[in-house]
Amino acid sequence: MAVLNIPKISNLYEKDYYLWLQQTTLLLRNGELSALDIPNLIEELEDMGKKEKRSVYSNLKILLFHLLKYKYQPEKRSHSWKYTIEEHRQRIKEAFEDSPSLQNYCEEIFVTGKCYRDAKKLAVHETGFPENTFPSQCPFSLEEVLAEDYFT
Repeated sequence: MAVLNIPKISNLYEKDYYLWLQQTTLLLRNGELSALDIPNLIEELEDMGKKEKRSVYSNLKILLFHLLKYKYQPEKRSHSWKYTIEEHRQRIKEAFEDSPSLQNYCEEIFVTGKCYRDAKKLAVHETGFPENTFPSQCPFSLEEVLAEDYFT
């Protein structure tokens, strides 16, 4: 694939994102660094990091949500809940395998409690239980939350 004769690759970023990605990759491979759209490339790299963090947050929140339901609604336990618990554990584990530094982020969001508070809100809405049914602090340790055999 040849680099297109485009006066400004940054214009391409707004008009055809996929083509911008292809051209940026080609420029990098060819060592044509001066032709790169540096501002948009930086933005894309930053967004990639944010996306990885959002993924860990989202998976941990859903995992905590289902663990709460599993603990506080034993009469409604199902294979579907177990499946969801296992699936989100696997997603987190895969994220750690690809990017071990995300373990620190996971610990950080677990310790601050925001992820648990968001999971608790979901549990309150779905179960219809009063908010005080669930503890104000997470009733599980991070090790328990991520352990393959915990609540499954």
